[in-house]
Amino acid sequence: MDQTQLQKMDETVLDWLDDISHLVMKRVQQRMQIETKSSHRDLVTNVDREVEQYYVQHIRTFDPEAQILGEEGFGDAVKSTEGRIWYVDPIDGTMNFVKQQDEFATMVAVYEDGEPVMAWIMDITKHDVVHGGPDFGVFHNGEPLHAPTDTALKDGLIILSGARLLYEEKGFTELAKSALGYRVYGSAGISYLHVLTGKAVAYLSRMRPWDFAAGVALAKSLGLKVGTIDEHPLNMLVSGSVLVATEKTFDDIKLIQKEWT
Repeated sequence: MDQTQLQKMDETVLDWLDDISHLVMKRVQQRMQIETKSSHRDLVTNVDREVEQYYVQHIRTFDPEAQILGEEGFGDAVKSTEGRIWYVDPIDGTMNFVKQQDEFATMVAVYEDGEPVMAWIMDITKHDVVHGGPDFGVFHNGEPLHAPTDTALKDGLIILSGARLLYEEKGFTELAKSALGYRVYGSAGISYLHVLTGKAVAYLSRMRPWDFAAGVALAKSLGLKVGTIDEHPLNMLVSGSVLVATEKTFDDIKLIQKEWT
């Protein structure tokens, strides 16, 4: 895509995010329908579904030839990364949304033949948006965002999966102890925003493609390091333990990883 096309895409999705912000904050004041999926901690609401349906409807109109991979299943049964795919996580951090009405995000990413084109992450309650792509540049609420300082693990905060810390998954405790400090947010989108804006040096969790697509796209665009901790290539159609970090922290984590493998 050329710059004119990328600019139009960015402006269009930012308009969608404005609509979604207003919609979600209105729904917060109303009685929600809350259901569980894989467990009692895996929640979905009528708002998650409404937001995904909004995205799907608007993406179909804007980019009718693309496929859509969405968390709530209103998109396509995507089997290949060939062509253009929109990844949609309508409300990331639904538990936070339901219980706190804070610290939840919405995420969208566009990939072409498995490579990132553009992505958007918005902290909905704060209307705080990081958006852009490798050929477009990355912006924070419309202002250019530069790569975070290349900080080592011992000098920064690492964001980790709370479940993996709770159940003492191999390596996660060691990483928490090796960092200056650790944080758990319960939302991949919120976690990515902290790393992208330099408030944390890494984020590591096991995620599905719609959880990590936008964060990975923006991290790569900023020059952060992206990979998995199991040495398998990152697969944009499969769940995995995905790491986004500054270069020094990424290398620090890989060294620690060798000790537990």
